Amino acid sequence: MTDLSAFPITYRWPATNPDAIQLYAFPTPNGVKISIALEELGLAYEAHKVTLAREDVKSPEFLSLNPNGKIPAIIDPDGPQGKPIGLFESAAILIYLAEKTGKLIGETAVDRLEILQWLMVQIGGIGPMFGQLEFFYRGAGKNVADRRPKDHYLAEVRRLLSVLEVRLDGRDWLCGDYSIADIATAPWLRALDIFGARQAVAWDDCPNAAAYLERFLARPAVQTGLVTPPRD
Repeated sequence: MTDLSAFPITYRWPATNPDAIQLYAFPTPNGVKISIALEELGLAYEAHKVTLAREDVKSPEFLSLNPNGKIPAIIDPDGPQGKPIGLFESAAILIYLAEKTGKLIGETAVDRLEILQWLMVQIGGIGPMFGQLEFFYRGAGKNVADRRPKDHYLAEVRRLLSVLEVRLDGRDWLCGDYSIADIATAPWLRALDIFGARQAVAWDDCPNAAAYLERFLARPAVQTGLVTPPRD
């Protein structure tokens, strides 16, 4: 049995099976990326619910694993050279898991680079812009009298959707076969419905993206990952 006592986070969220990957997350678009990937890859893992409340993500135990205070994070007891490793940032974790298993990251070096490009589109564009839209559309920013911030993020989300719409024309997935780029991107498309912004971003004008999201949501691993760990 692996000894995870070097990771203070395990004192607050104890590992029942320390030989499995320990996932610390909450079912947000960023959080479910990792549970979906773990399900798709068939890796043994144990999910711990870490809420977005300060008492969780800003606790000393969580900050010991991720000093940035954001979910998700993992501990892999079987890391490089067989030693436990802690990781944070969803893209870094996705790349790590894909490279660990040799799956969801393409067959060739060219495949890998293409997938990483589209993963970075999500990390640098889709995630931040959709997240800011959520803040100004239904979060605390909705009460800001100045409409310019909300209009700015609406325009940027529409622009990013148009990029995806072109990319997905005649394609099932972003980069040939299903990959970590899709696992990173599709949960954010789903989020538009969760915060009631589909009409505002002209979702009906994005048939390729809509069909893409339907394909993604139909995957059994996705259905499980979306509710892991449970919100309640």
